[in-house]
Amino acid sequence: MTDTARTVAVLGAGTMGSGIATVMARGGQRTIVYDLDDVRVKGAVDYVHGFLDKSLALGKIGADAAALAKSRVTGTTDLADLAGADVVVEAVFEDLAVKKDLWGQLDDIVDERTLFHTNTSTLSVTAIAAGSKHPGRVVGTHYCNPAPLMKLVEVADGRHTADWAHQATLAFLSEVGKTTVVTKDRPGFILNRFLIPWENSCIDALEAGLGTKETIDAAVTGALGHPMGPFRLLDIVGLDVHWQVAMRLYEQLREPRFAPPPMVERMIAAGDLGRKTGRGFYTYDDTTLFGA
Repeated sequence: MTDTARTVAVLGAGTMGSGIATVMARGGQRTIVYDLDDVRVKGAVDYVHGFLDKSLALGKIGADAAALAKSRVTGTTDLADLAGADVVVEAVFEDLAVKKDLWGQLDDIVDERTLFHTNTSTLSVTAIAAGSKHPGRVVGTHYCNPAPLMKLVEVADGRHTADWAHQATLAFLSEVGKTTVVTKDRPGFILNRFLIPWENSCIDALEAGLGTKETIDAAVTGALGHPMGPFRLLDIVGLDVHWQVAMRLYEQLREPRFAPPPMVERMIAAGDLGRKTGRGFYTYDDTTLFGA
């Protein structure tokens, strides 16, 4: 982890934004977290610090490296503070109008060669890029959740993404320790196109009584070789996030296998969103995802 001259702005202080900010700080980038709310911004900075503290306690990072990474992270609620950003990573909720509006505002703030990355996996990169006067610099970069623990990032160009932006994106992601796969600007890219229907099938199997959450998870890890079962994974991602992604894909593809099962809506109504709320399919005393 060596310092670079690059400044990365992360838009959105939620689960994905906090995780991506951790990746950037740990990867040697000066990192600014932006959100509309001071409390959320502070929460994202605290998340990064907590992750690094836990990594230090686990022996995964040295004390000097942890302290340096912490010093790289700041937060703001003023878009003007992002004027010096070399890369902007957008990780706000999946609303096309909001994403386009942010790019439009940033066009007048940052340099026209600043890379614009959108973390979407369900909306069109091309449509999002249309919010910018310079759509050639917009690239889809879908970080797997949780971003600090998962190495893979899906990269998808929009219709007008420039080759320089594509190549610069691949090089940048490599520098911060990520492995990339290039895919097309299609709903769900590769991972969620496979993952969402599979997770829905596992939920349907649980509700049909084919097994318990424990036995289904054990079957998947023991026989299929997955590092964790579907219900542990869903608890990490969050049932609310799963519902949002599934619905966006269903609305675009109109295939029943993408529609979230009724159990998901019942769990959301009960507040059982997964690890972040202390209860999902399983219960948790520790709601954090720190350490790597």
